[in-house]
Amino acid sequence: MFVVGTVLAALSIPSILSAYSDSRPPRAAAVILMIGGTLLVVALSQKPGGVTISEIPNIFLRVFARYLG
Repeated sequence: MFVVGTVLAALSIPSILSAYSDSRPPRAAAVILMIGGTLLVVALSQKPGGVTISEIPNIFLRVFARYLG
């Protein structure tokens, strides 16, 4: 959930900027950002003590290795 939430939140940022530059409301980007944020909060609340910055690359590598390797 952490990786999916992070990726969704990161991908919503260009969509938000694009919507603002075209003077239209960023509805889809806001929904994607809320979904990503919710997934991040759920993932962080399930791990006692949270996640440190140094653990984030290892989390991504474990998830990618699980599905690609």
